[in-house]
Amino acid sequence: MVILPHFLAIPYPVQGHVNPLMQFSQILANHGCKVTFLHTEFNHERSKTGVSEQDKIQVVTLPDGLEPEDDRSDIKKVLLSIKSTMPPRLPKLIEEVNALNVDNKINCIIVTFSMGWALEVGHNLGIKGALLCPASSTTLACAVCIPKLIEDGIIDSEGNPTKKQEIQISPDIPMMNTTNFPWRGVDKIFFDHFVQEIQTINFGEWWLCNTTCDLEPGVFSISPKFLPIGPLMESNNNKSSLWQEDSTCLEWLDKQAPQSVIYVSFGSLVVMDQNQFNELALGLDLLDKPFLWVVRPSNDNKVNYTYPNDFHGSKGKIVGWAPQSKILNHPAIACFISHCGWNSTIEGVHAGVPFLCWPFLTDQFLNKSYICDVWKTGLELEKDDDGFISRQEIKKKVDQVVGDDDIKEMCLKMKKMTITNIEEGGQSSHNLQKFISWANY
Repeated sequence: MVILPHFLAIPYPVQGHVNPLMQFSQILANHGCKVTFLHTEFNHERSKTGVSEQDKIQVVTLPDGLEPEDDRSDIKKVLLSIKSTMPPRLPKLIEEVNALNVDNKINCIIVTFSMGWALEVGHNLGIKGALLCPASSTTLACAVCIPKLIEDGIIDSEGNPTKKQEIQISPDIPMMNTTNFPWRGVDKIFFDHFVQEIQTINFGEWWLCNTTCDLEPGVFSISPKFLPIGPLMESNNNKSSLWQEDSTCLEWLDKQAPQSVIYVSFGSLVVMDQNQFNELALGLDLLDKPFLWVVRPSNDNKVNYTYPNDFHGSKGKIVGWAPQSKILNHPAIACFISHCGWNSTIEGVHAGVPFLCWPFLTDQFLNKSYICDVWKTGLELEKDDDGFISRQEIKKKVDQVVGDDDIKEMCLKMKKMTITNIEEGGQSSHNLQKFISWANY
């Protein structure tokens, strides 16, 4: 009997990393592979759903070095604590897991960005390694090209473009400038971390990307390490949620007319100014359409949002967290107002839903460029001279995108293309088999 590989999956402990790596772990398990998933003790405790034995995934934990009451939205603190706490403990954990799996020991470690240290630990133990990039492959390509971009004087040592002309790291990749280059304006400590991370992820033989060759065709000539295996759309993806999902929204959607609901969600990290929050609320009222709005609980984003006095919300439903993939694939959804994080982007493309783009941070601006300029599956919400998105702009763009037949046609085209990639015989499906075979030998 052929024994398939045993993978150790190690995500950086935020929702946007845990989610795609758990989805990929479930896919590997469904292909007969053994998967051990490493949570931080804090995330394992806070997860409301967890993973059952039927998933064929074993969950193990390590401390992140912080106290339960510490602020884990302080990314600098989390990064420093993880790097000082987890690396010396990982070899012993691997030894303990292997003792329970004598005939099928760990032979490949898969990490997400910021956990590259684990690839080096694995390398020193003779264990293969791979990166699963939670961002777009174009964002990863930009990171890989940072040393050369600095050397050529295109960006400075803090990641900011030095010239006004556009940056193109490869043909068929959107032009970048001071508005959409992923690292511009990033804190110097974070930028230095990214540069160091590029060195450590080279211990991985593959850089797995939650994308397809068709979505980002210009990237894959940059390095032979790039391997598109997306979109990662395992049906059981709610098991990776770090928050309790409100499934009543699906029942609510069942009662709405086809292509009538505006879905609004800004992911797990975005924090919106209270004044802009008020304007969004009043903009949703102004639509006079049903809407489903995800507003994370205040204890997660450190902002205690209050709704404006003149907000009615009578046509909408507001939830704290939601099963997004199921929502986007619901026939009642008309469009998706999104921050353009990559997980949301790939889920929306796979569902064939038009976007209204509202990027906030780093790679979200580059993802917006793909949506609006390359794939032509959405429109951008534009800020006024004060850097504010008005309720009138929200209403105007919603009316425009839901009435645009060309955008709808492109959305269906992109949906079909992504589904074809993960079907048997598709390129991503082929790459997945290639990866599993590599890990086994």
